[in-house]
Amino acid sequence: MTDNHPDSDQYFMRRALELARQAEAAGEVPVGAVLVRDGRIIGEGYNQPIGRHDPTAHAEVMALRAAGEKAHNYRLPDSTLYVTLEPCPMCAGAIVHARVGRVVFAASDPRSGAAGSVFDLLPSDKRFNHYTACEGGLLADESSQLLRDFFRARRVKNITDDN
Repeated sequence: MTDNHPDSDQYFMRRALELARQAEAAGEVPVGAVLVRDGRIIGEGYNQPIGRHDPTAHAEVMALRAAGEKAHNYRLPDSTLYVTLEPCPMCAGAIVHARVGRVVFAASDPRSGAAGSVFDLLPSDKRFNHYTACEGGLLADESSQLLRDFFRARRVKNITDDN
């Protein structure tokens, strides 16, 4: 499959990166997520906790909410979630409860990642009643650079504001 084939992992991850850029433009940490089932996007989201004043408004949760609305169901079996940053424990829990079949993430999160970096919730802990497959590293360099640039610009702004 090529990068622009609608069923390719890279195609959907690139869409998640576009959403991450929307988050960045809104002053949010640049993370985007796309939920796909049967080769079609059924939910999208990007980080919005600052703008929504909602600590649960992570990209993954926003995509799950949109997909649940569209599917008229909170269970989303046989779906794949593409996200630009390794899910945190809260998002991993939501992913398991939604019965997402697979997660593909770009950059690892060494501070709060729940797919092996800090916690091992994805691939799902065998004690859960649902198994979610998980793989990381797809377009990781691009996602990592977006995050680095965002935080670097934020630090520079804070230093300038302090003077």
